[in-house]
Amino acid sequence: MSRIIPLAPAPRTPKPDWLKVRAPGSPSYLRLKSLLGGLGLHTVCEEARCPNIGECWGHGTATFMILGDVCTRACSYCAVSHGRPAAIDPEEPRRVAHAVQTLGLSYVVITSVDRDDVADGGASIFAETIVHTRAKLPSCRIEVLIPDFQGKEAPLRSVLDARPDILNHNTETVPRLYRSARSGGRYGRTLELLDRARRYAPEVPTKSGLMVGLGETRDELLATFRDLRNVGCSILTVGQYLRPSPAHAEMTRYYPPGEFADLRQAALEMGFVHVDSGPLVRSSYHANETADAYAAAAGS
Repeated sequence: MSRIIPLAPAPRTPKPDWLKVRAPGSPSYLRLKSLLGGLGLHTVCEEARCPNIGECWGHGTATFMILGDVCTRACSYCAVSHGRPAAIDPEEPRRVAHAVQTLGLSYVVITSVDRDDVADGGASIFAETIVHTRAKLPSCRIEVLIPDFQGKEAPLRSVLDARPDILNHNTETVPRLYRSARSGGRYGRTLELLDRARRYAPEVPTKSGLMVGLGETRDELLATFRDLRNVGCSILTVGQYLRPSPAHAEMTRYYPPGEFADLRQAALEMGFVHVDSGPLVRSSYHANETADAYAAAAGS
């Protein structure tokens, strides 16, 4: 009887040099980690295993993730835990505001898990976080990276009524890949949200981000860029998808820096006011510099 020899796992594609980053450990990083842990706050930096955490936290900046750390959706690319979340904590906005004040931040990004289990998707907590943060530190600029609120218009308006400086909602990928990559997401719903935001609060710039490396084509990316411009999106980020684990969506390839530069130029030619495109770019990476660059370009 012949012996069955198990197949060896396929060798992993080595990470290119342009994606290698220094392990975190600076004094600022350790201070921020201690503060956030003591206040019971979450960051997308940790939950999504962002490769830029050492750099951003080393500079004393972070993206706060409100509404808990368990998402009601299970997008195949995302490292954030999913399942049945705990009850929403009404004191969370005050704790975020306290952390922002304690750190003396000049710019903060507020994002969240999806909370399809509550009627407004957590929009009221977004709004309260903006209000409490402005009360504690009026000079701090606030960007929100929001979920789609299941396409409901009232929650979006409540966030915009609190007057964030920038409203961000990520497109994530091209329409063909939505079914496999974005559990519960709808491409048309994403465009509708950005269009509604622009029409309701035209003074608040809208921003969106995409990942590359999920199997999309260049033509599909450019078509998605055009769709975003057609709904008035003015700030775009494009970054490399990095597979969190073998259980997540497969990464098809690494894009070299030159290809990111080409996508940036194509997007600028479509009329985006500001575009960040690079291997390590994430929707909230260097968000303060992006906001400054946008303001300078929009005012010129």
